[in-house]
Amino acid sequence: MGPIRRILCLPTSLSSLVFFLVSATAPGIAAAGKDPALTDDSQCGCYLNKGNSSTYFTYHRFFDFRSLPQYAGVPAVIQDAESSPDADPTSDYFKRDEWSSFWLLGSWNNSNGARPDATVTMVNSPNNVYIEANTEPDPSSQTYLTLRTQRLSDFQTAAEIESASSGFKYLSLRMRARTVGAAGAITAVFTYRGSDMLADVQESDLEIRTADKRNLVHYTNQPAYTDDGDVVPEATRKATMPHGLDWTAWAIHRLDWTPGLTTWYVDDVEVARIAFQAPRDESNIILNAWSDGGRWTGNMTRFDAAYLQVQWLELLYNSTDPDETKRSRRRQQQDGDGCNAVCSIDETPELGTPVLLWKNGPSQVNGAGGRSVSTGSVPTWGVVVMVLFAMELLI
Repeated sequence: MGPIRRILCLPTSLSSLVFFLVSATAPGIAAAGKDPALTDDSQCGCYLNKGNSSTYFTYHRFFDFRSLPQYAGVPAVIQDAESSPDADPTSDYFKRDEWSSFWLLGSWNNSNGARPDATVTMVNSPNNVYIEANTEPDPSSQTYLTLRTQRLSDFQTAAEIESASSGFKYLSLRMRARTVGAAGAITAVFTYRGSDMLADVQESDLEIRTADKRNLVHYTNQPAYTDDGDVVPEATRKATMPHGLDWTAWAIHRLDWTPGLTTWYVDDVEVARIAFQAPRDESNIILNAWSDGGRWTGNMTRFDAAYLQVQWLELLYNSTDPDETKRSRRRQQQDGDGCNAVCSIDETPELGTPVLLWKNGPSQVNGAGGRSVSTGSVPTWGVVVMVLFAMELLI
């Protein structure tokens, strides 16, 4: 009988001892019996996401739109297609460095014929991105971010925000959001790497078609069609939202882009995963609400509108940007290991604030919550010796 089968046949007491010896020396179990300690991003060497595609990420950002009454206000729709792209930001919130250093407000139009079946001129305007007061009964937030698209007499006014960086390479993006409004629009969040050649586009989409059933969401690794218009079925999934939800209800939508795979969740329930055509290279992040009268969006009735509304947006990510790379190297020089302290945003009791899962090395770290976390660990060879010793004694 080989050593593996011998372990499987150990008495219950010995199996428990072996498991204890291994697990007790794992860094993540060092603080057994204690809740992870609240900390801040400056204390985190990396972040481990929870889910079916767990991965380590280097950076964390949290954008909270839930309590911004000083910026709230719904701007009147600009009726002129020529002046709409040049509109000023709708409030000073979008001039803050926290926002402007990370996000750009879209102002482009579809006059380049990027979608040949479009029947309506579409114009993105900063005027369609704004902070709105939450007036629903028993609201779960004071305010939220709104992206608006509306069909006007002569054109479709639309909204888009895009990351200032195109250097994202793997991420876990979460947002508490909903889509409301008339049929004939798309609301979406996706990674994007463009190309003049359709086959070279890299894109992972979460898209809601307001003409669809309200529990249906589309998940795709683009391109989902060829230059000849043929559908690529391996690239896309249609999924229904879990727990009887529909996309007009607030829910946490999540996209995990990891090496060779994209995985989507709604309220922590996996709803789709696609390995085919998973993005490989650095990309942007985009959120939008739009329509162009084409086959995909449908044709919105004049003066109808649809909205993507977001209470908060949180990101774990890796980056190839030079500034981010320099910051990561400085952190490694300070810590001796860029992933010396492993944090989580999934295990935290406080949204947007990470907790410390473990810290490698013999020292201890106190989180913002004031709780001490033991961080000692036994080398792998030590674990092996202890396990083998136990087996020799008891077999």
